[in-house]
Amino acid sequence: MHAPCRLNSIPSYSNTSYNGTYKSAAGTIIQGRPGDGLSVRFGSRTARALSLHNYPRAAWRRAVCPVRQPYRTRVIAPQLSGKGVLILSYLKPYFRRFGKPFAVAILFLMFEALCDLLQPTLMSRIIDVGVQNKDLDYVIRFGGYMLLVTAFGAVAASLRNVISSHVSLNFGTRLRSDLFRQVQTLSFGNIDKFDRASLVTRLTNDVTQMQNFTNGLMRIFVKSPLICIGSLIMAVRLNPPLSLVLAVVVPMVAVLIVVNMRIGFPLFGRVQKALDRLNGVSREYLSGVRVVKAFNRFQYESDKFDGVNRSYLDISSRAMRMGAIFSPSIMLTVNFGIAAVIWIGGHRVDEGHMQVGHIIAFINYMTQILFSLLMISNVFNLFVRAKASSERIGEVFAEKDAMTWSDKEPKTPEAPGSIALQGVSFAYGGTESVLRDISLTCQPGETIGIIGSTGSGKSTLVSLIPRFYDASSGTVTVDGTDVREVDPKKLRERIAIVPQKTVLFTGTIRENLLWGKEDATEEELLLAAKMAQAHEFIETCPEGYETKLGQGGVNLSGGQKQRLSIARALVRKPSILILDDCTSAVDAATESRIKAALREYAQGLTCLLIAQRISSVMDAERIVVLDNGEIVGSGTHDELLRDCRAYQEIYRSQTGKEAEANV
Repeated sequence: MHAPCRLNSIPSYSNTSYNGTYKSAAGTIIQGRPGDGLSVRFGSRTARALSLHNYPRAAWRRAVCPVRQPYRTRVIAPQLSGKGVLILSYLKPYFRRFGKPFAVAILFLMFEALCDLLQPTLMSRIIDVGVQNKDLDYVIRFGGYMLLVTAFGAVAASLRNVISSHVSLNFGTRLRSDLFRQVQTLSFGNIDKFDRASLVTRLTNDVTQMQNFTNGLMRIFVKSPLICIGSLIMAVRLNPPLSLVLAVVVPMVAVLIVVNMRIGFPLFGRVQKALDRLNGVSREYLSGVRVVKAFNRFQYESDKFDGVNRSYLDISSRAMRMGAIFSPSIMLTVNFGIAAVIWIGGHRVDEGHMQVGHIIAFINYMTQILFSLLMISNVFNLFVRAKASSERIGEVFAEKDAMTWSDKEPKTPEAPGSIALQGVSFAYGGTESVLRDISLTCQPGETIGIIGSTGSGKSTLVSLIPRFYDASSGTVTVDGTDVREVDPKKLRERIAIVPQKTVLFTGTIRENLLWGKEDATEEELLLAAKMAQAHEFIETCPEGYETKLGQGGVNLSGGQKQRLSIARALVRKPSILILDDCTSAVDAATESRIKAALREYAQGLTCLLIAQRISSVMDAERIVVLDNGEIVGSGTHDELLRDCRAYQEIYRSQTGKEAEANV
């Protein structure tokens, strides 16, 4: 079996030939940019390669394997049409939901456009007949018609604006909510494919771009073609000879619009990516501001932020410069056309072949045509931004949870809390295995310590139990049932986890504790807080359990946050408790009291203690030693000191003493 490999380079979107076979356990893999879909030909066989965005970037950084058996490998074409289908597929429900009000808005818009088209003709009649013949009654009558048409158009525009605002705002709100729910349904493996700052941008800025485009679609994009085509017909009917000016000016404007679309529009996709990077750097700085202050890294962070900010400015400026050049060019062309109409029309009036009112009406129609084209180009700006945003949103909706879920109710065992892992291996997204052939059994009520060096796979191992990830091979069972055959909500109700990185939410201490169990009583909250040794410091807070916490619990110390996190887990009264190195900021005396409380108040509770300090797990009934993703030892503290080399090395590094087992 060949090791996973990649090609050194493949120029994107080109028909190029290559030699070599590149195989892994999953089959043949071709190097490409994440997101590209490639059709690849092996000899006479053609296969559709998986979209490369399904493989994380880390998978494309592997060393090249030696070529075993040469083949003629040719990239036929990138299959990018799927993105268009993707966009339409997730937008279909919104078309159905908002289709009727959208159609009503378009009807009002068409009526408004008709009113706009009638006004130049009425004005021409007033000038050529009423003013020229000094017929005041005619002027008043047709002036009244103009006012009436204008009033009808204004009413239609107002109703259309109300409907379009309602549709776009509700569309944006629903899309943002659905996108948020989609993110919530994804497994950790799916979410790991996206940068956190990128997800925030998709939920905020990208949805806003879609909302703005929807609004512009009902206000400008549909109206502008109607005005353009209608004005062209009316202008040609009004005076065919003057239409020659349109035959020159309109193509000039169209060329300018096409140039702007070809050069300027691609920049907006890059603007969105630059904004992602800016959000990412800002988020990283704000979340680590204490570390920045502690190490006096202000200048470094300022330089990094300035660099990303400057990059965003440069790309945005290039996009804005295109607009700054484009708009005056359009205005110059429009004014050239108006001057030509006045000059030619003046000669024709002087020769008696044309009336003054026709010149005014023709100029109005020509202005409407040219500005309609300009508005169409502006909406295309919105369209390009919305298209980039839509594709980014579509990428999230297209993520299908690789996990299959069952609606089965879990069995109710006589003694809940058993855990069994049989031949479990796991790798993150096609990378090298993090866990290899893990077999471990934990009986109900048993306390097991899991220890190992950094990166040995401790946290990954316990993340398989509540099914945050699926094992690549092997089975994980809880209470005798495979976790893949249980409703995840029911499964996780039995398990409480205190993660390595403490996460608290904005709100009161009480509200954070209630995350463990929404309907917990006051007595249950107090008991959990006392077991976690948190009650004492909570009572010293200004408002006790009603004390407000800042984002992430910034107004608490590291040890206090860890104790609250433990209390939150205990409120749930789980049958399985997983403590993932969650007492690292707690002093030894407090940690000892927490363990004593767990032994006293939580008898029968299955407990997994993940730690790097031997002192945290040495009292466990059994200790499992992980090294490089494999179990290298299992037993009591004394047994491991006697028989396990890895455990002996950890003991020696932490105590400075040679391992000596108590006999």
